[in-house]
Amino acid sequence: MFIDKVKIYVKAGNGGNGCVSFRREKGVPKGGPNGGDGGRGGNVVAVSREHLNTLVDQYYNQHYKAGNGENGKGGLKHGRNGEDIMVFLPPGTIIRDADTQKIIVDLKTSGQTFILASGGIGGRGNTRFKSSTNQTPRIAEKGEPGEERALDLELRLIADVGLLGYPNAGKSSILSRVSAAKPKIADYPFTTLIPVLGVVRVTEEKSFVLADIPGLIEGAHSGVGLGHEFLRHIFRTRVLIHVVDVASVDGRDPVEDYESINDELYLYDQGLAELPQIIAANKIDLPESKNGLEKLQKHISGKNEIIPISAVTGVGLTELIYKAFELLEKTPPRDLQEEPENQEEIIEFLYKPGFVVNKEGLKYILTGKTIRRIVLMTDMENDLAVAMLHEKLKKMGVIKALIDAGAKSGDTVVVDKVEFTFVP
Repeated sequence: MFIDKVKIYVKAGNGGNGCVSFRREKGVPKGGPNGGDGGRGGNVVAVSREHLNTLVDQYYNQHYKAGNGENGKGGLKHGRNGEDIMVFLPPGTIIRDADTQKIIVDLKTSGQTFILASGGIGGRGNTRFKSSTNQTPRIAEKGEPGEERALDLELRLIADVGLLGYPNAGKSSILSRVSAAKPKIADYPFTTLIPVLGVVRVTEEKSFVLADIPGLIEGAHSGVGLGHEFLRHIFRTRVLIHVVDVASVDGRDPVEDYESINDELYLYDQGLAELPQIIAANKIDLPESKNGLEKLQKHISGKNEIIPISAVTGVGLTELIYKAFELLEKTPPRDLQEEPENQEEIIEFLYKPGFVVNKEGLKYILTGKTIRRIVLMTDMENDLAVAMLHEKLKKMGVIKALIDAGAKSGDTVVVDKVEFTFVP
């Protein structure tokens, strides 16, 4: 089954809780704190694998959850880290945040990895809180919750050369003749309902990937017919072989077919319409092809090279393949118009406050990675831990920011799923 779009849900592991423990042995009545730290939660990691060419695994398994970190123990025993979980994807997969639709990563090459959700850090044991003024700390941190998010996966095939043209123009027949691929071939439109890839060997050492993708019809740029399902997969190609039925077997005009397909490309993405094209004038083995070929040659008149071929007899296919490879070597890869999250955004975060205050109704909502981590890792059942949290918030400027926003004693403050009463 070929699946090229799917939504998945990822949840990284929670960090383990730190431990409150004291050394109590015979002869050592005041051994001091020895609570260990919690282990880090596992990450959810995307890995591109060369042999994969569909998102079918993600279609049937849409939830990925990494292992939680173990809690710390007495005797300075730290908890074990949670196990990472891998999401194996085909090269060419674009991963977007399902809420914002922003591209997170584009897996262009085999073996590429990317952390989709980071595991929470483990909480510190009470040993970490020992000081000259507090020799017996009775507090420890909770583990940080792991990240979780919904993601949209979209596969855009990694093909060097794309075959385009109206349904039944002969694209599948060409692919079957020049490669080992075995696409479905029949004498009716939309025989090819899913993309098919084939490796075309030019010499012993040189080859390229050729894609036979479902045919276009007028209005495809707006989703008519197989529209977007087709156009998505030629986005990465560097050279296009435009197959035109010059024998007009289905009663269509070859010149109108040629112009219609290029119009659809331009309307979907101007960059696609500007890619190098070779016109494969197919079905020249039929007597009716003579007039159609002459009409097409006159219309194009040097704009693109026309190579008369017959996918049935093999005439012209060798010339077509060599010409495609020649253009391929001269054409650099295309880049996505949308850029993945970049390092600048990550660096920018470090120099901004670790929180934002918003008022919603009678509640004050604090958001931000830093503030979320601090609050969620605090044991709200422990008065000492809560007092320490208040001091941290004060030093960060959170208390002042809440007062400036209008918060008064007794108001409700919310961080993630934690609610507490504001005390200036």
